[in-house]
Amino acid sequence: MKTFIDEGRIFGVLAGVKFSKARGRAVLKKAQNLKGLAVKDVAVLLNCNDPAFINEILRAANKIKELIYGRRVVLFAPLYLANRCINNCLYCGFRAPNKKLRRKQLTEREIKSEVKKLEGQGHKRLLLVASEGPGVSIDYLEMAIRTVYHTRYKNGSIRRVNVNIAPLKYKEFRRLKKAGIGTYQLFQESYHKDTYSKMHISGPKSDFHKRLYAMDIAQRAGIDDVGIGVLFGLYDYRFEVLALLSHARYLERKFGTGPHTISVPRIEPAQDAPVTCDIPYPVSDIDFKKIVSILRLAVPYTGLILTTRESARFRNELLHLGISQISAGSRTSPGGYTNDRKNCQFSVSDGRCLEEVVRDITRLGFIPSFCTACYRLGRTGEDFMDLAKPGDIQNFCLPNALLTFKEYSLDYLPDRSEEISNLIAGEAKNICNPATREATLRKLGALERGKRDLFF
Repeated sequence: MKTFIDEGRIFGVLAGVKFSKARGRAVLKKAQNLKGLAVKDVAVLLNCNDPAFINEILRAANKIKELIYGRRVVLFAPLYLANRCINNCLYCGFRAPNKKLRRKQLTEREIKSEVKKLEGQGHKRLLLVASEGPGVSIDYLEMAIRTVYHTRYKNGSIRRVNVNIAPLKYKEFRRLKKAGIGTYQLFQESYHKDTYSKMHISGPKSDFHKRLYAMDIAQRAGIDDVGIGVLFGLYDYRFEVLALLSHARYLERKFGTGPHTISVPRIEPAQDAPVTCDIPYPVSDIDFKKIVSILRLAVPYTGLILTTRESARFRNELLHLGISQISAGSRTSPGGYTNDRKNCQFSVSDGRCLEEVVRDITRLGFIPSFCTACYRLGRTGEDFMDLAKPGDIQNFCLPNALLTFKEYSLDYLPDRSEEISNLIAGEAKNICNPATREATLRKLGALERGKRDLFF
């Protein structure tokens, strides 16, 4: 079956496009236009092994990220609903043959308990994650989403729910949209068909094409924002990056908007997952930096997500290279925030709690953001991209980041509220539009007087 992933073309481009400093600098200059890069442009950078020029790529990515999104970093947490799975994926701790794993699916009461724990830390954005099994029906997912939104704890409330679940049917995607989700995430894991077949031995996930075209069904069903990604280490990262870009361009051509987010996980150790002990295509730290940077240059308007698979030190470094969203205080097992931290999908390398992540972000000169405004005001899909592509989304991102950071500091970091207020006041001066700047200052004052959930 012919798909939009043309393996022959991708291999041909990788073999035929050679790197030179002159060609590389021409590509970096093109990237400064904020229009993205073509497959051949990206191949030039992917084929670069010159350490000095790789540093030029990293610096260019940092510049592009600041032009589009500024220095704000969006924070979220995953909430695992179930680990009962009928698939046999060789890199995953949830795979069906794993007899060592204690299987669990959260009840409504347990979901409430998990949400309260996360709200108690200050989270406003959650990503619901579930394995593929008979218990994870659309009815169950609707209940879970409703429970998350309706649960309140102290000053906490979850204002955006994204989901990362197996492909659904058209009518089920419609129900998911109606339930109030933000972004629907689904990772292809590997776009190389033979590799995909080797890694997914049995179960519904072994159907390469069903997974590849799930985003088509989701977008036809009305889900404006979708997130794609691969698991780096399964196959040659150069092929996977070009395939990711091909998927993004395909979605843009067909639906008028590319992916809202791209995730860049690397293989990490997992219980009874043989591939994690012998990674087929290991990705070094410098190559991973190159991947993140090139994706930022290639799709400058797309959010790049980094999980706690990476260490705290390395995640801090990657914030300078184009990452715009990170998880914080993550647990990868159902019930992991309340009591069960053993039955994980994969090992977490960054064990910092949300407060520690916030402290490090601010120390590095970034602005923690808990913003959910675009989703709630309907700035999704094409409307979001119309603002993001020219960099105009920053007119909303900076004020909303400051407002949500202020609210977080008042409710969860009272001992640092004066220090953070001074930091925020200084950042507010960088809001270009005078009217927006004045309105932001008024809203910041209202937060200090007890108002909450203010945004543009």
